[in-house]
Amino acid sequence: MNNAPILEIKDLKAAINTNEILKSLNLKVHRGEIHAIMGPNGSGKSTFSKVLAGHPAYEVLNGDILFKGISILELEPEERSHLGIFLAFQYPIEIPGVSNEDFLRLAYNAKQKYNDEPEIDPLEFLMIINQKLELVDMSPTFLSRNVNEGFSGGEKKRNEILQMILLDSELSILDETDSGLDIDALKIISNGINTFMDETKAIILITHYQRLLDYIKPDFVHVMQDGKIIKTGNAELAKELELKGYEWLK
Repeated sequence: MNNAPILEIKDLKAAINTNEILKSLNLKVHRGEIHAIMGPNGSGKSTFSKVLAGHPAYEVLNGDILFKGISILELEPEERSHLGIFLAFQYPIEIPGVSNEDFLRLAYNAKQKYNDEPEIDPLEFLMIINQKLELVDMSPTFLSRNVNEGFSGGEKKRNEILQMILLDSELSILDETDSGLDIDALKIISNGINTFMDETKAIILITHYQRLLDYIKPDFVHVMQDGKIIKTGNAELAKELELKGYEWLK
């Protein structure tokens, strides 16, 4: 078995507007693993996810990000996505005038094209997407609605997870996917993520709260503070943080 990490972050330093936020961050993630990253506000968690996805506002000052053994620092966000990296945003954007069905089919076919696979027609796509909709408990009527327009918080998050499942991403970074969700929506989303996860994939969950980890069991929990990982443990660490807060780590 190939034991090389799917993701390796080496001494990563990154800044926005010359303000250094990530400070010598190191992390290794292997296929089949779920990693949770926790930390107080301003610790660098969301910056980390955006730098991984290639957000243009952030400048990498030092270090490297290796995905499947290849540096991705010079790659555009779209290229990173085609390679198999998925980022679910904390606040998914609305795209008026574009139906979910068209948006999802375009994303699917862009990846097919990148992989030299045939693009699929709308009828074929409907067969594929309808199977995936069941995993996130969404009605097919959702496909005719505009992307995230008029969606509840839970629907927006389910739409993100649907995209992840459809694109069959090898590395998914879920940034506060649980924020603003009631318990029913949280269970649906967690079920979709758990069904999707297998030994060929890896997931990074970025969260404030332990409650998501009651439904999605992490293999590793990392605590971020001041732009670096200061402690790593198993699922029990998250429970300890819930009880004690972050102050005791200082």
